[in-house]
Amino acid sequence: MERLQKVIANCGYTSRRKAEELILKGQVKVNNQIIVKLGYKVKDTDQITVEGKSLNREEKEYYLFYKPEKVVSTVKDNLNRKTVIDFIPTEKRIYPIGRLDYDTTGLILLTNDGELSNILMHPSYQVEKTYIAKVEGSLTGREFQLLKNGIMIEKRLVIPVRVKLRQKNKTNSKIEITITEGRNHIIKKIFDILGHPVMELKRESFAFLTLQGMKKGEVRKLTFKEVKKLYSYK
Repeated sequence: MERLQKVIANCGYTSRRKAEELILKGQVKVNNQIIVKLGYKVKDTDQITVEGKSLNREEKEYYLFYKPEKVVSTVKDNLNRKTVIDFIPTEKRIYPIGRLDYDTTGLILLTNDGELSNILMHPSYQVEKTYIAKVEGSLTGREFQLLKNGIMIEKRLVIPVRVKLRQKNKTNSKIEITITEGRNHIIKKIFDILGHPVMELKRESFAFLTLQGMKKGEVRKLTFKEVKKLYSYK
């Protein structure tokens, strides 16, 4: 048996915190009975309804996808652009863990496991993400040191876990940067402040997972061991 709010989150309906709010508001039923107790536990056979919608407690799936350019990291797109979901061979209701920009390539995870998604996205678990940024111009030694020491973004200091110069010439630089931040466009904002706008951006790794042996547009299922290791971040 599991706590009701955990089951709701695991099904990908919403976060555990939001699930708790819905329970307290009387928006959750178990076997057609309204539940307002946060410690309430449910069985696999119990029928759960959230905000009038029957909860689908389906088998969990986990995918690693090498996102190409011009693909949006959403389930649906109002402009009818390709989404990451279009590449995943499943009929289940999965969604991306976090986002990559439309013009950013690289590793993105997709699942219908709400609990794992919350673990990997929550800042307190410090999950590392490594990017390769090709930026305009040649970074000076002072600018590189500023980057290593941390950049203030919207009144919060962003200190990279690691920074490495991959390549440098008169017109551009390639920087490998590892962060645990999850805010939107954070890498681009960092280099904008340094005066070196990002020309190309690729996420090379997420936690211990990499793109080794994969090409753009390719997808694979995570193994049981990989999923278990991702849960160890909790």
